[in-house]
Amino acid sequence: MFARNVSIHLKPNSSVAFTKQIENETLPTLRKHAGFKGELTFLAPGGTEAVGISLWDNKENAEAYGRTGYPEVMKNLNQFVEGTPNVRTYEVSNSTFHNIAATVAV
Repeated sequence: MFARNVSIHLKPNSSVAFTKQIENETLPTLRKHAGFKGELTFLAPGGTEAVGISLWDNKENAEAYGRTGYPEVMKNLNQFVEGTPNVRTYEVSNSTFHNIAATVAV
């Protein structure tokens, strides 16, 4: 399993609208992509920073989303974002999320 971690600085007073946009637009978009397993979105106290972690069944599907779905998602979220989001991809080494066992090639 792979995880995409997106860190975002939000514009002032945009956290409520950002959260609604995630629920109404981003999550339906993610669900359309092959290999999507789940999404966690976090808001820092004060609502100026957000982190989204999406989980994917394999690296290829995570990368495919990065090329095709992520630009669409960010186009819809840009009205709430200051600066450039930081995106990192990780191989999941342990997870209790959805009771999916993650394996790491050794």
